[in-house]
Amino acid sequence: MSSALWVVRRRIRFVLVLVMMGVQLMAVRRAAAQDTRTVVEPVIPSVCVTLTAELAAKRGKLAERDENRLDTQRLQAALDRCAPGEAVELRASGADDAFLSGPLTISRAVTLLVDRGVTLFASRNPRDYDTRPGACGTVDRQGNGCRPLILVTAHNAAVMGDGAIDGRGEDDLLGGHVTWWDLAEQARSGGRQNCFRLIIARQADNFILYRITLRNSPNFHVIVDRTDGFTAWGVKIDTPANARNTDGIDPSGSKNVTITHSWIRDGDDNVAIKAGGSGAATDMSISHDHFYYGHGMSIGSETFGGDSRIVVSDLSMDGTTSGIRIKSDASRGGLVDGVTYRDVCMRDVKYPIDISPFYEHHRSPGSRVPVFHDIYLEGVHAVTPGKIIMDGYDGEHRSSIRLNGVEIDGVLPGDVEAQFGAFHLGPGEVNFLPKGDGVWVSKGAGTGVAPPDCKNSFPAFP
Repeated sequence: MSSALWVVRRRIRFVLVLVMMGVQLMAVRRAAAQDTRTVVEPVIPSVCVTLTAELAAKRGKLAERDENRLDTQRLQAALDRCAPGEAVELRASGADDAFLSGPLTISRAVTLLVDRGVTLFASRNPRDYDTRPGACGTVDRQGNGCRPLILVTAHNAAVMGDGAIDGRGEDDLLGGHVTWWDLAEQARSGGRQNCFRLIIARQADNFILYRITLRNSPNFHVIVDRTDGFTAWGVKIDTPANARNTDGIDPSGSKNVTITHSWIRDGDDNVAIKAGGSGAATDMSISHDHFYYGHGMSIGSETFGGDSRIVVSDLSMDGTTSGIRIKSDASRGGLVDGVTYRDVCMRDVKYPIDISPFYEHHRSPGSRVPVFHDIYLEGVHAVTPGKIIMDGYDGEHRSSIRLNGVEIDGVLPGDVEAQFGAFHLGPGEVNFLPKGDGVWVSKGAGTGVAPPDCKNSFPAFP
């Protein structure tokens, strides 16, 4: 074959592949990509029993003399005796406005209702949380040494109310001079931190969080595992930016999830959708939310169970490190497919778009190669400059991404990193051009969406 003919055939093959990739990108399955339930604002159920506070918190702290006055037994007894569909109410009594508890289990279809002005504080005694003797409150090689403050194992359970649940991650553990967050920092040097999580819902179909404030968790605030049907509505998560590994809400191996009308700021992912050993993460709607500091709207890092049919809409991110983030690597990767981001506003975000199969920016060994397919950004605007990462793994595992009405103010060509990807731009304006090894670009004609103006999109944390 002559060299000229070889070049012609190669160009034809390139064009055909590019066209096919463009067709695939145009065929985004937006209609199916969301929570399949009809989700409406939750309703607080009737009260089965009211428990009144016997402790007072001054300036958000309990007196040292009260640290052993646990309410665990009476809280657990009330949760165990309430009829399905009813609530255990925590109410203030005069100046007393606090409860103190070790681990609780919601094993019936009941609601824990925390009234406005009331705080449920987590015990600072690590022995209350031990899964094996002496494990919690340490750094070791095993990890998993702590029970959560609240474990939900029942269908149709809930945590509601205008009060707060405080994990006290910043306070010294009883009998020592180290905090839960200190342990998280110590684990950076090696070992695994044994710090409890605030809420774990495991196989807890139709679990609801409504209007509750969660703050200062020692580790993740909310894990929802292998659950069909989860709603977070009007939730506030409020934890310092330097509190390591304090993810906001992490749906893991679950489906039919809605996180809406909520405000989240923390020291790690604001939301992270995980698909690891618990299975696939599918049919999710993240809508009408505001994220502040944190690591952004994340998918991953575990994706080998498969993430699909996810819609993120009407989201503002103000001061997060990453914005739209998909992260994985060859040790934990899999297919992320059919994800739509629509009407997203960002400000002071270091990486407005951060899509990478190289978690923490290096190649990890393994055979679970991440593949990001059918990723659609429509009406996305960062009003301050930031860097863009849109990578595929290699020539056999390309990312396919469509951008329609996407604008990063002040972006420079050097701010855009792209490799091994098929990108369809338009028909709405995109103000940057992906370039790099193995990058294919096609452009759409016609009238597309415009980036949102984002003028009133960044309210203060309430």
